[in-house]
Amino acid sequence: MKTKFTQKQIQAGRALIAQNAQNLANVLATERMLDRQLVASENDGTIKPGEVYLANESVFQQQYFDEPATLYAVGWRDPSNIEDALEFFAPQVSVPRRFTYKEFTNIEEFLSDGANDDLRAIGAEFPTVKYTGTETHARTDNRGLRIRIDLDEVADPTSALAGGLPVYQARAVEKLRRRLNRNSLRRSIALLSAAATNTAKTWDTTAGKDPDQDVLTDLVTGATARGMRSNRIGYGETAWTKRGLSLRAQNTAGGYASASLTPEALAMLLGIDQVHIDHARYSASGAALAEIVNNLVLMFFALSGADVEDASNIKRFTSPVEGGGPVRVYVQQVTSKLVDITVEHYELIKVTSTLGIRKFTVS
Repeated sequence: MKTKFTQKQIQAGRALIAQNAQNLANVLATERMLDRQLVASENDGTIKPGEVYLANESVFQQQYFDEPATLYAVGWRDPSNIEDALEFFAPQVSVPRRFTYKEFTNIEEFLSDGANDDLRAIGAEFPTVKYTGTETHARTDNRGLRIRIDLDEVADPTSALAGGLPVYQARAVEKLRRRLNRNSLRRSIALLSAAATNTAKTWDTTAGKDPDQDVLTDLVTGATARGMRSNRIGYGETAWTKRGLSLRAQNTAGGYASASLTPEALAMLLGIDQVHIDHARYSASGAALAEIVNNLVLMFFALSGADVEDASNIKRFTSPVEGGGPVRVYVQQVTSKLVDITVEHYELIKVTSTLGIRKFTVS
């Protein structure tokens, strides 16, 4: 028995066959690209001329990862102490890429019961209490910067980049790490400043001024809000200078004595762990240099070497790069004459509790 098809049914059938053929071609093309990616991975990441490969992070790392430069970056120490300032304002906490941290947002830690609220009656259970809290799921961000250099400029003996690629590579890593640290420090200060309760202060040569007493009074206010005293105070260079000039102008024994206190001695006077004077500067898009902390006095609680659950006001969560370590360096030949040097790391800076953060804006 023969089946007769209309012209419309024949056209629809041909369209379906053509669509299936196109779908099959797309699948085969994808499989070929996956095969090339697999070949690149099995060939230690070596890219062969004339071959096309999928963009793949693991292949990129195998091809351009530079172990000597990475080891240098890990051991390098910032001579301007921005790393120390960063650890002061936002202590580092090591975590996996995806993690959960506690937010210290309530005063349940300091709840106290009535005279008999913890008394167990005969035959009864002890009174039950319940603690609530906030758990936040987060992921560290992949951050990094790169420098592109021209090999002719590096090879020129009269150039500021002279010394060849190996020598300049170390200098490039230093520059990038300093810049990344400076970026992190600025983010830390911006977050602390935004979360703080601000009070405007005028520290000048007027009689009766006492900047240290202002701080002591505010420490008590912060302790009442948080339940414990701030343990760190960061002064911008401008704020520290105004403090000293104001105290020196007072015709009192206390003013003279306080004006000459070192940060360590002032920390003892204030009853805290650390006083830090920040001298770091930055330039935004080539503009004039400016202080990062400037005329601010930041009072907060933070612990170095802590974990995801302590009551620090601010934390800098960091994750190791692939292969371990805090940073990773890549050297990538872009063209016959251009080379990219890249430094990457994983970081997430968070204010984990706003309780008790205090700030003076000094004029």
